[in-house]
Amino acid sequence: MNNIKKLLGKRLQEIRKHKKMTQEQVAELVGMETPSISNIENGKYFPSAENLDRIMNVLGVRPSEIFFFESLAPKDELIQEMYDAMQNDEKLARLMYKFYLSVKY
Repeated sequence: MNNIKKLLGKRLQEIRKHKKMTQEQVAELVGMETPSISNIENGKYFPSAENLDRIMNVLGVRPSEIFFFESLAPKDELIQEMYDAMQNDEKLARLMYKFYLSVKY
């Protein structure tokens, strides 16, 4: 069983990197020391509710995004999985195409 501190830390790190932010930038904007952000991301410490709220604000995410712990597979695997699913389900393929059209620009 995975430790929630490690899962949360890994998720925060994924989001931070996706936003192209450094630990130093997040720490400065949150009002924490860089080693504290590192310790949270490494699963050594769980942030206080106040600090977690500040981190979410800095990263521009909601709690539901922070606590979504399922890591995404590599891009090629994601594409293959979606392709396989759509190959077997015309309704899903049409729905995914509509979604694609709504976000492609």
